[in-house]
Amino acid sequence: MESGPGAGAIGPGRRVAGLHMGLRLGAGRDGALRGPGPDDWKSTMAERDPRNRTGRSPLRRGLVTAVLAAGMLTAATVPGYGTDGAGPAPGPQFTPLTAAVMTEPTPFHATDGRTHLSYELLTTNALSSSTKVRLDRVEVRDARTHRVVGSLSGQALADAANPVGDPLPGADAYTPAPPGPTPTVIPGSQQWVIWLDLALDRGQRVPKVLEHHLSGAVVTASGSSPFEETVQITPTGRTAPLNLDAPVRPGTWYSSESCCGNTHHRRGLGPINGRFDVPQRFAIDWYKVGEQGQTWEGDPARLTSYLSYRQPVVAAAGGRVVEVQDGIPDNTPPITPPVPPIEETVGNHVTVEVAPGRYLLYAHLKPGSLRVREGDHVEPGRVLGLIGNSGNSTTPHLHFQVMTTAEFFPTDSPPFTFRKFRVLGQVEPRLWDDNLGTQPTGVLPITPSPYDGPHHARYPLDREVLEF
Repeated sequence: MESGPGAGAIGPGRRVAGLHMGLRLGAGRDGALRGPGPDDWKSTMAERDPRNRTGRSPLRRGLVTAVLAAGMLTAATVPGYGTDGAGPAPGPQFTPLTAAVMTEPTPFHATDGRTHLSYELLTTNALSSSTKVRLDRVEVRDARTHRVVGSLSGQALADAANPVGDPLPGADAYTPAPPGPTPTVIPGSQQWVIWLDLALDRGQRVPKVLEHHLSGAVVTASGSSPFEETVQITPTGRTAPLNLDAPVRPGTWYSSESCCGNTHHRRGLGPINGRFDVPQRFAIDWYKVGEQGQTWEGDPARLTSYLSYRQPVVAAAGGRVVEVQDGIPDNTPPITPPVPPIEETVGNHVTVEVAPGRYLLYAHLKPGSLRVREGDHVEPGRVLGLIGNSGNSTTPHLHFQVMTTAEFFPTDSPPFTFRKFRVLGQVEPRLWDDNLGTQPTGVLPITPSPYDGPHHARYPLDREVLEF
């Protein structure tokens, strides 16, 4: 992790961190990419509209394509590709890497007292399969002033980048995740995802528009050629995150798999309907915790041993129920169930529309416990159902998140905050996927947190123990 004076930090933070999602193509703690939206599709269709064609003949268009391809191959092998040594070349230039932001980076306040923007760069080596790109540094800058607000290089970059179909391994039980290989080398014609978590210190202004500066070298059999490029100028979100009540009754709860490190939720990259989504980016799994820090007592193979099981799930905001699914049986803990059909991934669930384009998902509920029907209007605090272990779930818990659509697939996952809660401590080791029933004891290894105390309008970070 690197940052300049006044710069934010990008990266996994002080903890390594866990998807209840069958399509797990992607897997620290602290940390929004935008896929093609309606305007993008309109633009694409406009380009295909015969009324917008340039009038070039097919032969001429083919010659232009050939010249461009030849120019790229030549540029990839000469010194200073994409740069004149003093910085990015002005005007059009061939760029060895392309990049796309998958969601609108939306700032949110977290329990560490910092403002975060957590999102991804979907990056492609546009060169031939025999030409590698060594990516040395990623800088996120204020597009207006070009001030660096955060950067990744070295091991921090290696731990935040992986091929789309080959996620970095996460932590397993109490064993930390192995470091990613360095340097970060993207093979030709391959697509990688770079997981970004921009953390701004208190009082630091969030840029209205971000730009991403990539630097490294094009590597061929005959040597390497340095490059620099600025990609994906993108505005930050102007819509404030939803500020919600608790989705559970008052008590002590463990917030698992929340943003912003190497967890199944944060790094769950899914190819849905022909495009990549990160549908659980800010999802949180909630586990009830007892007075002695226990999450289960007795036989971990019994559902009733878990303190979370059959706990009431309540509406975190008022709204209209738009989707209800029931009838999926609970799984026997702590066995990892077979990957269910995609429509049963989140098990029995309730989805409530609380604002235009904002939906709350309450998932993995106990079959037969749902108390609402589609079309019902619910007020904050109304019981929706009981915590269960249905869908892609190993031990009873509530999966809770904000979505941009009424369906879990496809959707985007914007950030949110809770009105008030108190941090009581943290669970330092990563219990991978938090399959708590496979641990030697049901008692969580809770230690003091530097963020202990009351919080208002904040997002709980991964592995915090808190009191609603």
